[in-house]
Amino acid sequence: MKDRPASWRMPTPKQMEKLTGSMGKKAPRERSLAPKDDMPDEYWRALLDAHDQTAASGGSSLVQRLCEIPQHVLRVSCRRCERIVEIQKVDAVRLYGQQASWKEVGQRLLDNTCQNRTGRHEEDGCWPAFGPV
Repeated sequence: MKDRPASWRMPTPKQMEKLTGSMGKKAPRERSLAPKDDMPDEYWRALLDAHDQTAASGGSSLVQRLCEIPQHVLRVSCRRCERIVEIQKVDAVRLYGQQASWKEVGQRLLDNTCQNRTGRHEEDGCWPAFGPV
């Protein structure tokens, strides 16, 4: 091992200035937002665009009825015990009806096979996480 300080790997300030000058224009420095400042218009446009796309695609899959969901296999997992339950849409419609919401069906599927019973209402049962197939 050699006895050199770590600074031998870093360019000197003069070399750094030369490098930034050779790269072209300097990057414009934007002022960061303070907590009391208003959010930029680009931020709000991006949020509204995302909301419009969700609304155009039929909204959240959790509030959709089973007859409105295009997937053939529905999957729900438990965030607590990491168990995954899948059911075909045809079977879900047969068991719970076409007008049942996916959120209710997923919760029932997990609750029917839950293995984390503590006896306390707040802690009992599985915690559903609805994800794509």
